[in-house]
Amino acid sequence: MTDDAAAPDLRASDADRERVAEILRDALAEGRLDMEEFEERLDATYKARTYGDLTPITRDLPDQGTPAPAVSLTKQPERSGTWGDRIVGGDDAGTSSWAVAVMSGFQRRGRWTAPRRFNCFAFWGGGEIDLREAYFADREIVINAVAIMGGVEVIVPPGVEVVVRGIGVMGGFDHREEGVPGEPGAPRVIVTGFAFWGGVGVDRKLPRAEKQRLREERRREKLERKQERRRELEASLPDHLNLGKAHEEREDRR
Repeated sequence: MTDDAAAPDLRASDADRERVAEILRDALAEGRLDMEEFEERLDATYKARTYGDLTPITRDLPDQGTPAPAVSLTKQPERSGTWGDRIVGGDDAGTSSWAVAVMSGFQRRGRWTAPRRFNCFAFWGGGEIDLREAYFADREIVINAVAIMGGVEVIVPPGVEVVVRGIGVMGGFDHREEGVPGEPGAPRVIVTGFAFWGGVGVDRKLPRAEKQRLREERRREKLERKQERRRELEASLPDHLNLGKAHEEREDRR
């Protein structure tokens, strides 16, 4: 990108916006931005019209190729994101072990530690237990859900084995995700409890960062197709001009 500080009013190109988006993706992967900040800045990037609009988006981030500040090697290494890293074990009882929703709702989502047993109750209300970015107190955890004229949704990431053992009376438990083999080292989630005029659903979804990565890949592919069509159009212009000139010459000879 050109010196945007010297020419802030110049129009930015698609390639300029894509370079800023790449810096944001690197910052997300390195933990410099959380998902909310990343989405806000990415949205601003693709709405930017000038270099002046793009400059503030990455002002506090290192550019590609800029060395990161040195850190102490005595600090605890960063987790690699494997299943072994996400199963904390030991005496960890989890971030939260219970939740209640009476004519209201509850959520457990983001970076939290799911305990060995999580009890929840929903009466004329609903709850969401999202395990996509969670850590696990053990390799097997139990979610005991009681839904009375209400509902509870359990969201698990790909690779996690799910077992459903709940009982429903004029209600039910979702068994669609049962029978899907788990990945080696992945935790096992057992969903049990009771549903009366209510339901307990189990859904398998990609983590938000992975969904964002796929959206970015589709956006990048769309941009590449657009640029390819533009190149093809530019390459075909001389042929069209030559054909037009030849047609004019034939008309003149007549």
